[in-house]
Amino acid sequence: MSRRLALLVNPASGGGRALKALPEVIAELDRLGATHRTVTTRSMEHAAEEAARSAEAGETVAAVGGDGLLRPIAGALKGTASAVALIPAGRGNDLARVLGVPRRPAEAARIAVEGGERLLDVASVDGTPYLGIASLGFDSDANRIANEVKRVKGDAVYLYAALRALVAWKPAGFVVTVDGTRHSVTGYTVAVGNSRAYGGGMMLLPHAELDDGKLDVLIAADTPKLSALRSLARVFKGRHLELPWMQVLKGEVIEVTSDRPFVIYADGDPIGATPATMRVERRVLRVIAPG
Repeated sequence: MSRRLALLVNPASGGGRALKALPEVIAELDRLGATHRTVTTRSMEHAAEEAARSAEAGETVAAVGGDGLLRPIAGALKGTASAVALIPAGRGNDLARVLGVPRRPAEAARIAVEGGERLLDVASVDGTPYLGIASLGFDSDANRIANEVKRVKGDAVYLYAALRALVAWKPAGFVVTVDGTRHSVTGYTVAVGNSRAYGGGMMLLPHAELDDGKLDVLIAADTPKLSALRSLARVFKGRHLELPWMQVLKGEVIEVTSDRPFVIYADGDPIGATPATMRVERRVLRVIAPG
């Protein structure tokens, strides 16, 4: 039986990129003879409601937007028989990058119709679901700056934000408890990942797997700012883990506290704050991906 698609479109994704992509997506679906309807989402809550409604109707959700749109959809669809397809039209599109979903809207639409299903893990911060990487500390400042900046476009905004955040950064104290084992560190960042990439292609956790029932944890300890600056270029190829002030752990339940409050960002959006607990549910979300 062919898939019936519900296109959930986030009009704010990528500065309007999702709306611009929509005609190309629809044209390809029509060419393939796929049944589809379109819903423009008004909020994350509305996206979750529409995803749940689509699941009840036996439709496949096609998320036309960025990583942020996938979070409420994952929350609505996890544990159900319904799948989500990715049509990347956001700023970072990191989950699509890791899964190998094409950036071109028509090609992604074809995958939505013809691709196979994969079962992925879903992580959470104090019950709020995410699919990529949740991070805090230095990353909290960089994400806030990235979301405030209007004049820098595309993936370059993440590098710009990191440089701005680095100038003002003061080391923070973190306690990270991984499956009951406590780790104390003074440094830059704690990142808890279900996936490998964030920030428009930075391979922060290159060994993370989307379906292993584990979360990968990166702790970046204190180092001179010049060393931190030099490490930024390494992150795009996942070569920063060779540095002595980087530590990687793996577990199912991650508890994080900090000596000053930090907002926790995942998939580009603020979704929690310290202290917080991250957990993972194994293979609970059906995602359509290239074969």
